[in-house]
Amino acid sequence: MQSNSSNAIAENRYLVTSTPHIRDNSTIKKLMFDVIAALCPAALAGIYYFGWRAAALIILSIAACVGFEYLFNKCARREQTIADLSAVVTGLLLSFNLPPTAPFWMPFVGAFVAIVIVKQLFGGLGQNFMNPALGARAFLMAAYTPLMASNWLSAAPLGIDAVTSSTPLTLIKEDASYMLNNSDILNALIGNTAGCIGETCAIALILGGAYLLIKKVISWHIPVTYIATVLILGLVIHRGGSGSIINAGLFEALSGGLMLGAFFMATDYASSPVTWLGRIIFGAGCGLLTVIIRNYGGYPEGVSYSILLLNLCVPLLDKYCAPRVFGTKRRAQA
Repeated sequence: MQSNSSNAIAENRYLVTSTPHIRDNSTIKKLMFDVIAALCPAALAGIYYFGWRAAALIILSIAACVGFEYLFNKCARREQTIADLSAVVTGLLLSFNLPPTAPFWMPFVGAFVAIVIVKQLFGGLGQNFMNPALGARAFLMAAYTPLMASNWLSAAPLGIDAVTSSTPLTLIKEDASYMLNNSDILNALIGNTAGCIGETCAIALILGGAYLLIKKVISWHIPVTYIATVLILGLVIHRGGSGSIINAGLFEALSGGLMLGAFFMATDYASSPVTWLGRIIFGAGCGLLTVIIRNYGGYPEGVSYSILLLNLCVPLLDKYCAPRVFGTKRRAQA
């Protein structure tokens, strides 16, 4: 008996499986917890500037996403996945893409689209071809444009009444002679401006993105190339009247949802390329489309639609940017 057990132990010890032989302690729950931690500074900034409505929309959005995930799994008789925190991340990102004036029923509509249609109907986590929160934002923009793109509130620290105001991107699109100054850049950096709940404070999003890079949750390729492309093209196109060229470039990079999209939505594992070259092309393409939509399209902002359009190109990027297998020759051109 003892010899048989020893043989069994030896056989298990030398059991070899197929490649790749990678050991990692990462889990979906740990990754999602890191993303939640990275989003907390922007969430706190949104609550600080936009008050109790922002906090309520964030809570409702998270609760709706978790609730729809639970109900869908229950109805489809699938294993419950709410414990992996992916629905919480989707709820946070969805709320970040809502204006602080959004009605309280809107997070439920957005959560249904994000969780049920974009995520679960395509197979669940890892099978979605686009970021669920971005898909929900695009739907809400198309279905409820007046509620999503008007009646913005200017940022107002807690205890101060906010007033209706245009977003900086809307202002500069409607008035080409508007002159950018240092205060516009500072306000975009610290979040003291009108916009969606989680996109106005660039410094909070940069801190969150840096945290994800340090923890190696995301790689630098997409966010760096995305932001750099918008910054460089902003310098070249130079919107903002006769203001400085540097201010024009910084304004394009810090305003709107660029930081939120570059760090937290364009880097979605399921809907972004897997190769480093594909990611660089993906980030540069998102930046180019963002600038085109902002300058020549009907919307003052172009981040969400640029990412969604490049999501459709991911299979091609993965196909044509795949590295050559070591020891093989490149296929001869026909």
